[in-house]
Amino acid sequence: MSDKIKVRDRILNVASDLFSHQGFNQTGINQIIAEADIAIGSLYNHFPSKNELLVAYLKKQEEESFAGFENISKGLSNPKDKLFKFIDYRISQQVNSDFAGCPFIKIAAEVGANDTKVLKIADVYKEKQRALITGLFEQLETKRVLDTQLLADTLFLMIEGATVSTTISRNTLALENVKKFLSQMIG
Repeated sequence: MSDKIKVRDRILNVASDLFSHQGFNQTGINQIIAEADIAIGSLYNHFPSKNELLVAYLKKQEEESFAGFENISKGLSNPKDKLFKFIDYRISQQVNSDFAGCPFIKIAAEVGANDTKVLKIADVYKEKQRALITGLFEQLETKRVLDTQLLADTLFLMIEGATVSTTISRNTLALENVKKFLSQMIG
């Protein structure tokens, strides 16, 4: 059983790296098999199709993303600190991936509108991020002229846009500017 888990993990790790850096459409099954050093039957034994492997990849990305944020924000109780730490985490994701971008945005762009299952996974992930940010804004004890939901949605969209910008520019300036804006908004 542990061998089976190891093979599955190896396949998923190789596919994750390739999907992240080359893209889903540019990654072939034969490349995954070669780089994972497995037989073709092993791949299809664990993942009946390339799309099933993609779904597993996205679920892994979601789990790692939320676990990573939990880890980096451990010990913080102030929602303001957690909001800044969320942006710091997105910066670290960009730097650590060599500015590979958001895997959910990239995959959604690659698969197009016809793959509703994959788009739904990406949408659910983004909504969880939005809910996390909204929850933190709701915990802030400040008097605001703007609606909490509007602030949270705006920050979410700024982070998303800044992530795309950092991917293109290959530097973190856009996300750093979001932190500056947030500092002025909730100071």
